[in-house]
Amino acid sequence: MNLESPISTVQKSQKELFTFLTDLENFKAILPDSLEEFSVREDSFKFQLKGMPAIRLAFDEKQEFDLIKLKATSDAFPVYLNCKINVLDDNQSEAQLFFEGEINAMMAMMLKKPLQKLLDGLAEKMTSL
Repeated sequence: MNLESPISTVQKSQKELFTFLTDLENFKAILPDSLEEFSVREDSFKFQLKGMPAIRLAFDEKQEFDLIKLKATSDAFPVYLNCKINVLDDNQSEAQLFFEGEINAMMAMMLKKPLQKLLDGLAEKMTSL
């Protein structure tokens, strides 16, 4: 299953946004208000939203300053959350989030709407950074 967020215009330079998102503590600021659990450990963070299972994401790849790839640490749930960052000017950038997951058709039907809502919420909160 592949999902993508709308493109967000962020009032930060590409480098500033990349730096913000590679500090995993900052994800707490852009996760939805339905956040029930959040913790950071080394190069990973765990979060749980109301009505969803907890998931731990860890850095899979970082390409300064335009790409951040996060991967679920559980092999039972192979998913990726990627963020592409493009330069607009010295003080503004664009970001788009992509979800990729190897999820069976039945689970995909149940998870598609909440996952899209999560991506849309993250993108919306990034615009207010």
